[in-house]
Amino acid sequence: MSKRTLYFLFTAALIVGVLLLFPDPAMAAPGGRIASAIFRTVPGKILLVVLTIIFLPLIISVMVQESRAEKSTRKALASLATQHPEMDWFAVKNRVTEVFTRVHAAWRKEDMQEASDWMTHWYWQNQQIAHLEQWERDGLINHCRVKSLKKIRPLYLKYKNEDGTANGTRIVVGIDANMEDYLAERVSGKVVQGKPGYDDVESVWTLVLENGRWLVENIEDGALTLQYAKIMNELSKATAGSSAANAARREA
Repeated sequence: MSKRTLYFLFTAALIVGVLLLFPDPAMAAPGGRIASAIFRTVPGKILLVVLTIIFLPLIISVMVQESRAEKSTRKALASLATQHPEMDWFAVKNRVTEVFTRVHAAWRKEDMQEASDWMTHWYWQNQQIAHLEQWERDGLINHCRVKSLKKIRPLYLKYKNEDGTANGTRIVVGIDANMEDYLAERVSGKVVQGKPGYDDVESVWTLVLENGRWLVENIEDGALTLQYAKIMNELSKATAGSSAANAARREA
């Protein structure tokens, strides 16, 4: 058995062990995801230090790949912005910030109808019916409050220009925020998932361009940032700079 195989077996065993030893607490947020909060406990913090030391080379590799993906996507956006102003990164970043704030505000009020102008029709209905209404039936309430939005990183871009408007173009961004997020019983207030208090949470948001506006199409766990960072941007062959952008992504 090779050293590489042994390393991966050890990694898998370690991860399984962590999940068995620290099954709780967890956090819920828009998207219905459950983000692990095991490293908020004292044993969890000790474990985090140990895991960081063990996986430091892997962590550095991931950071490098995501950094390259971010630079590549920024470059692609800059090129496209000459044709479509809504593709300018600063415009996208401002829109993402606004969307993030609006969606969480609606989520906190348990009324995703308030965020219907910031999400695709299907997705806001999915959030209301699949999660909020189900929690209400179960007698649960999600306490979700954003303290600050720390970082927004463009990870992947799929450009469409079938009608000259860029409608249907999708961008995936990684969002780091400091927020409080936990589930509790509606009547007793007993916490059933997560933990009161603010903590750094990472999530992955996909936005689609519809009639010149970026709308939320999906929200996923922050663990998926690397998967998106590994995908080459999908750009029109006629887009200036696309070859260079994709070449940079391949080197990752």
